[in-house]
Amino acid sequence: MTDSGNAGLIEIASGESFDATLDRLVEAIARSGMTLFARIDHAAGALAVGMPMPPTTVLIYGSPAGGTPLMLAAPLAALELPLRVLLRENEQGQVSMLFHPMAPVLRQTGVPEAMANRLDRAQLMLVEALS
Repeated sequence: MTDSGNAGLIEIASGESFDATLDRLVEAIARSGMTLFARIDHAAGALAVGMPMPPTTVLIYGSPAGGTPLMLAAPLAALELPLRVLLRENEQGQVSMLFHPMAPVLRQTGVPEAMANRLDRAQLMLVEALS
């Protein structure tokens, strides 16, 4: 796991294809009992306007049972939840998963540290899915 140097983003390289990596992440979310709220295929959107780009997808996932207490404790946390992860393939064909560590972001919205730290587990689950 490496800090990508981009505003505190964590970047995890995948040794598999984009599609295989995407499948692993979606399966890990389902196995964990969390909900996949949305899958945003930026490459498809770009292609629709005549601007091809490498595969780039954002998964929006989480658990209302986990996120709701955070938003009740600090309503501004709703700006940051549910969790998001970016999966992209660069021009050289390397596939990477990127995300912001949410605990520090949520602490800035007023979520107590102990509550914010609980989201580490949800993000690490995706890291483990790629190992």
